[in-house]
Amino acid sequence: MKNLDSEKVIKKIFEEIDREKEEMVSTARQLVRIPSLVGKELAAQKFIEGKLKEMGLKVDTFEAKLEEVKDHETFIQVPYSFENRPNVVGILEGSPQARSLIINGHVDVVSPEPVDRWTFDPWGGEIRDGKLYGRGALDMKGGLIANLFALKAILKSGFKPKGKLIWESVVEEEAGGGGGALACFSRGYKADGMFIPEPSSEKLWVQHNGILYFRVRVVGKTAHAALSHTGVNAIGKMNKIHDALLALDEKRAKEHPYPLLEKASGGRSCNLNIGTYHAGDWASSVAGMATMECRIGFIPGEKGKDVKKEVEEIIARVAQGDPWLREHPPAVEWYGWHTEPWVQDEKHPFVQAFLKSAAPVLGKAPDIRGFTGGLDTRFGPYFGTPGFVFGPKGDRFHGPDEYVEIDSIQTVTRVLAKFVIDWCGWDAL
Repeated sequence: MKNLDSEKVIKKIFEEIDREKEEMVSTARQLVRIPSLVGKELAAQKFIEGKLKEMGLKVDTFEAKLEEVKDHETFIQVPYSFENRPNVVGILEGSPQARSLIINGHVDVVSPEPVDRWTFDPWGGEIRDGKLYGRGALDMKGGLIANLFALKAILKSGFKPKGKLIWESVVEEEAGGGGGALACFSRGYKADGMFIPEPSSEKLWVQHNGILYFRVRVVGKTAHAALSHTGVNAIGKMNKIHDALLALDEKRAKEHPYPLLEKASGGRSCNLNIGTYHAGDWASSVAGMATMECRIGFIPGEKGKDVKKEVEEIIARVAQGDPWLREHPPAVEWYGWHTEPWVQDEKHPFVQAFLKSAAPVLGKAPDIRGFTGGLDTRFGPYFGTPGFVFGPKGDRFHGPDEYVEIDSIQTVTRVLAKFVIDWCGWDAL
């Protein structure tokens, strides 16, 4: 094998990927069938740990420690502990003179509710017409499987990366990543680049917008329904704020265009979403309290502090125009997700190397885009690690009947395997 050139090495690896397709699909189905909701990732991580050990990797399975991540500016507090929620890291040591790489993915998924809206069992791992259905199939267990089988094919073909390779399955990405990707960086896992196969439809993502969560509370005056005219209904007062925030969403969308983000989202660079609305507690009582929880996105170039001020000023303006709210001001609380926009320079050698490596597999260089959600790549700049996202095709992630295209998992597996060889170099086992 010492006489092989890289082209022949990659050909052998691709042949192995083709041979492994049936096992790849079977493994993906098994992983989708393991519920791994945020906060309950243990069973899926044990499954991943077993696969890495079968491949002969040195494996570091560890739970994040709050004291090691809580003071980092990107940390987001979550309502559950890190106990029984490990990250799983496989390590292949390499030459310090060769380039290193992190291949990362998250195992956690969001709730499948309402389950009655699904045609397929969200934990069934069913296959129809070349599509694997289930919660997390696209976001992002399909990508995790591509990570796994890319490395497996390299090793089974008799090769290994020349540079150090760090393989990560992390928890908590959907809730902010503090106990997952951030914990891995804080533990010392850094490299010359990071690859994450989030569901990007085989596009290259190099940006995401900023994200903030906020909660608005309004008090009313309770009264019996038979005397409702003597009370003040918090629902009606909150509706004024609701409508003002919808208007702000439309205004911001028009005033803050950003081409790479718009390409990925069908024309919108930023959104303000009202995600929950709770009010009152009894049909025969005037609602004395109303609460809304919202998420606002903002584009590169904006600062989170300025976006907060904009939201607070809109709510204050509504309050000033209403006698009750003027005397009983709405309370605004910023909580949960908070991240500034992430931008990876597309001219960076790491990105350019990937474009060059992927083009022969795809038939052309992947299209470069941004993403209007949050990604674990945002932690990289704090630890000197450039990164990007390139993942499989599918649809309906975070929605009913989520699916990933099986052929696309295999395509991403090929792209990643070739990039590992091109970026890290290779040695014969």
